[in-house]
Amino acid sequence: MSDLISNDLNMIFKSPNGGVVHALKDIKFTLKKGQLLTVLGPSGCGKTTLLNIIAGFIRPTSGQITLNGNEINGPGVERGMVFQQGALFEWLTVAENVNFGLRMKKEDPIITAQKVEEWLNIVGLQGLNNTPTYQLSGGMQQRVALARCLINNPDLILMDEPLGALDALTREKMQYLILKIWKETGKTIVLITHSVEEALLLGEKLYVMAPRPGRIHKEYNLPFASMGLKEDLRNIKNLKDFTSKREEILTMIWNMEEEIMGKDN
Repeated sequence: MSDLISNDLNMIFKSPNGGVVHALKDIKFTLKKGQLLTVLGPSGCGKTTLLNIIAGFIRPTSGQITLNGNEINGPGVERGMVFQQGALFEWLTVAENVNFGLRMKKEDPIITAQKVEEWLNIVGLQGLNNTPTYQLSGGMQQRVALARCLINNPDLILMDEPLGALDALTREKMQYLILKIWKETGKTIVLITHSVEEALLLGEKLYVMAPRPGRIHKEYNLPFASMGLKEDLRNIKNLKDFTSKREEILTMIWNMEEEIMGKDN
């Protein structure tokens, strides 16, 4: 079994004033192998906390989450992470960044060089092997981060706001690249985003989370990610079903934010 399964996951933090924050409450879901899940919700709904638990960076207060039938209780090579800013070694070249994980595992340098070449071609960075990473644009650096993650062949790819710092045109190109990689590799992907439009475009499955305590408020099964592999993403954004769901979710999150502000006052 290679599903990602969450069973009654709870995460409670102690606040500085001595109280507690119920960041996640009774999170329960099953993500099938090869699915692309986007997670959306207002600030404070526990999106990043959930991703950090899946990554193994923090342990839940109660409940468990399993991948391939094994409980996640720490970081592991079967999971790869792509951060908002890429977290690259800017003093290394593009190839050295992509090759970093394989080099740490002391794999055959001839084989790893071939793998680096293959992945740079896939992410559209062919010919930039020896370019210092700091010379690249933000979009190119995110392509390096994707290649560095994927070259290690993880079962599950975790993305924390990977496109949030990019300009609109670069973000659109990267959205298509993520869909292309998802289709061609068959990888399971969990992507956190603040953009309703992006969540709808990329999510085969979408969870809208509600805050205080953080929980899955609504689940959507969507056709747009599969459509985006064949059609222009801008055309998909203009579809009636897409715009209808976008407005529905925007209203949902707006109402959550209003409720939070009411509680704070």
